[in-house]
Amino acid sequence: MYWQDEEQDEQQFKVAENVFDLIFDMQCSALPVDHAYALSQAVEAELPWFRDEPNAALHLIHGAETGNGWERPQGEDALIYLSRRSKFILRLPAARLDDAEAGLSGKTLQVAGHEVKLGKAKRKLLAVTTTLYSRYLASPEGEEEEAFIGRAVDELRAMGLRFKKVLAGKSICMQGLEGPLCARSLLVAEMPLEDAVTLQERGLGNEQNLGLGVFTAHKPLN
Repeated sequence: MYWQDEEQDEQQFKVAENVFDLIFDMQCSALPVDHAYALSQAVEAELPWFRDEPNAALHLIHGAETGNGWERPQGEDALIYLSRRSKFILRLPAARLDDAEAGLSGKTLQVAGHEVKLGKAKRKLLAVTTTLYSRYLASPEGEEEEAFIGRAVDELRAMGLRFKKVLAGKSICMQGLEGPLCARSLLVAEMPLEDAVTLQERGLGNEQNLGLGVFTAHKPLN
């Protein structure tokens, strides 16, 4: 009965049309695993307003997931190989959707020596879910997991968000605007639907133009 009620709530809940994911078809055979900075710079070359636009964010591009979840290849020159189903996604306020489509549709982005050819785009409302996941949330180098979680919890509470569970993943480092940038994954679970939408709209941290602090629906591993 409890789960049935929750499903009905999700079916009836309506997401405000404030922020959308703009999803482009793309052609690209491979990208460096560490492509956040290069991709961000390529986007900003076409959309100069992107970096400073409130609620604008970049989704980093990932390879196909396996039953055990996506595994990040190792090595400074490691590549991820992409399929024709791979998409290029920006999260944008509704007022910027037309600008982004006009600025990017049909363009070829130069990303760390690789071409990302963009096709048509479609608009998608944010996810209706109680569990969200960010692959990368900025974390100072050497920060312990407990401190990272404590800081994330404080930031979530400062936004007035409600949740029952927060879990962190392993730390990684990547190239940022001013040198190496470290991050961890973060799972936030058992949120009211309206709070989950707010977290998707606003994200966490100041590096969303680099794909950090961007939250999506969590996909179970089985």
